[in-house]
Amino acid sequence: MIAAKENFPHITPEEYFAWEEKQLEKHEYIDGQVYAMSGGSVNHGRIAVRLTTLFSNHLENSSCETGNSDLRVNIVGTKNYIHPDASVTYDDRDKTTTQYITYPCLIVEVLSPSTEAYDRGGKFRMYRSNPVLQDYLLVSSTSIEMDLYHKNDAGEWIIINYKEGDTIELKSINLSFAIEQVYRNLDLTPETTP
Repeated sequence: MIAAKENFPHITPEEYFAWEEKQLEKHEYIDGQVYAMSGGSVNHGRIAVRLTTLFSNHLENSSCETGNSDLRVNIVGTKNYIHPDASVTYDDRDKTTTQYITYPCLIVEVLSPSTEAYDRGGKFRMYRSNPVLQDYLLVSSTSIEMDLYHKNDAGEWIIINYKEGDTIELKSINLSFAIEQVYRNLDLTPETTP
């Protein structure tokens, strides 16, 4: 998804929640500013749906909850709220809130050319402040590639690059799946502008 800063004054989180409930589009809230989230490509949408469905089915008989891009994630220790493409939480503290979660163990962002640098940089810096987050999965929407940022037992973030033929391993939710499962029947040829 692409974020564009809205032109209106700083608002409080409470004003943001009330205002966004009346909007057709989703918005992120960072440091008192509101950013509109524009739509992604067809591949972006299909990949996000496939991943949330895969997670939800896998976790069906557990206490974990899967969220799609409608679910806000509060950045720990801040009043910033972001809409990742998918998230999973098993933390009981997230069962007490109705407008967001704060402690996901897994966050997924489906990359687009315009957001990739932010998803890998600034957004990851915000997400990794969460002590519960174990896996941050970045998924290409233009080629069969995924990058997993995984926090090891020493608390260090390691990067695992996956490509065609690989099996993705998400230790945070004890799930392994073939990368092709997410990319089946997608047109991965570069889009051109007429």
